[in-house]
Amino acid sequence: LVFPLLFVFMEACSAAPLATAADAAHPSTNLPGQTDEPFVEIWVDPSHGDDNAGGATRGTALRTITAAWQRVPVGAALSDAGYRILLAAGDYAEGDYPVYWEDRHGTAANPILIEAADGARSARLAGFLNFFDVDHVVLRGVAVANQGDVFHCEQCRHFAIDDVAMDGDRQAHETIKINQSQYITIENSDIQGSYENAIDFVAVQYATIRNNRIHAADDWCAYVKGGSAYVVVEANEIYDCGTGGFTAGQGTGFEYMTAPWLHYEAYDVRVVNNIIHDTYGAGLGVNGGYNILFAYNTLYRVGARSHLIEVVHGGRSCDGDSAGCQTRHAQGGWGPTQAGDAAPIPNRNVFIYNNLFVNPAGYQSQWQHFTVHGPLDPPAGLHVPSPAHTDDNLRIAGNVIWNGPADHALGVGEDGGCLTANPTCNAAQLLADNAINTVEPHLVDPAAGNFRVANGAELPAPLPQPDFPAWDALLPPVPQGALNTVVTVDYAGNTRAGADRVGAFGSGEATPSPTPDLTDRVFLPQVVNGAPGQ
Repeated sequence: LVFPLLFVFMEACSAAPLATAADAAHPSTNLPGQTDEPFVEIWVDPSHGDDNAGGATRGTALRTITAAWQRVPVGAALSDAGYRILLAAGDYAEGDYPVYWEDRHGTAANPILIEAADGARSARLAGFLNFFDVDHVVLRGVAVANQGDVFHCEQCRHFAIDDVAMDGDRQAHETIKINQSQYITIENSDIQGSYENAIDFVAVQYATIRNNRIHAADDWCAYVKGGSAYVVVEANEIYDCGTGGFTAGQGTGFEYMTAPWLHYEAYDVRVVNNIIHDTYGAGLGVNGGYNILFAYNTLYRVGARSHLIEVVHGGRSCDGDSAGCQTRHAQGGWGPTQAGDAAPIPNRNVFIYNNLFVNPAGYQSQWQHFTVHGPLDPPAGLHVPSPAHTDDNLRIAGNVIWNGPADHALGVGEDGGCLTANPTCNAAQLLADNAINTVEPHLVDPAAGNFRVANGAELPAPLPQPDFPAWDALLPPVPQGALNTVVTVDYAGNTRAGADRVGAFGSGEATPSPTPDLTDRVFLPQVVNGAPGQ
């Protein structure tokens, strides 16, 4: 059957976080909108289908997703119609869908949609989804579970994950791994269950991670690295992770990066309006980032291992493909040309503004509030600036921090960064421009998922956020990101104008969504359970 494509969101599950309005500077453009172009429907029913059937209606459904995928034209952009694969409720074994979902090329007018037909999470896939070289694909409303990695996308363009549950059962290396891809959207989903990262981006540009629950990972809950750029991380609940909550940058093998993003680990990453809680390590981090904005996030019970937030070097290695490393180095990229060498990657223009950090009585970061590393000298000839600084135009202001005793160490100076001579970040400036253990914020009911501030009017007002300076001239040249840092709405989608407060919530009203029970962890004491029934 051929129908006009009409994009509508499936009803979010009751455990999904509150919806938020799109940031005007970074709209969510990766999901298909309304179009007058037709599309072809292919039905799949694992219990009653037949791969020899027509597939055009529920009554003539195919049995396997593999058979449906094989009916999508291969190797060329769709020109006459999009394709919509409708999955009837039921359980789909790993043998029911392709080992590799590859070489299918939807367009903006004619996308490829793979959807649960009978409501969110009604189609349950067991195993690992592996996509390669696909365009304009939407995966919507399904549940995918595996005792290992759950989803991988390489060389994907305009790929959207919407209203999906993915669970690696704490056995995934990454629950979601996306690399060398562009125009990626993850929205309205529940991503969990990794012994490393719930979300791992390497060399991903133009991406949105919005309105998700990202949790239950032993390393960082999520990071974007390897030259990832123009990424918005907004209105997510990020929790129950080991090394930390979210970091922009980390360390990458040079050969895995894509030109021209060959210098910093992360460019133009905006982490705003998120709720980050119950992470053993830092709630937020920057490891080799350029033009990074952390603003209006609420962090609760974070950093017991050491510190609340870290601004440290990224790393760059050559992991065996010397020819690939040499090619990137010859283009002007920062990194070694052979295995065994490694380079520290600096930070530049990291802005940390108007966040709320609350560690309740009996819970604190072990050593200090911040970790900011001092400069390092990279090996000669790697194109990395020398010395490599982490605090070049680092700005930390407008934050309200309640953590540990009144004399808890800042964590800057001495052998670290933010020395007295640094005009944008030093101990005196940090104490003057942030409210550190001067006023205690009272959250309404974090155990039940309500992270609003009961005494918000008593907290200092947010500070204006400066724009980023002019984009640097790099070799090879990198397309300019947005320089404006204004955040116009809060976690709940309410306007901040006239109702602005530090943290994820302004003073507008919205009903919170309960957090599910947290995972019992070896290194993190069991957190108070969520609301009954969640």
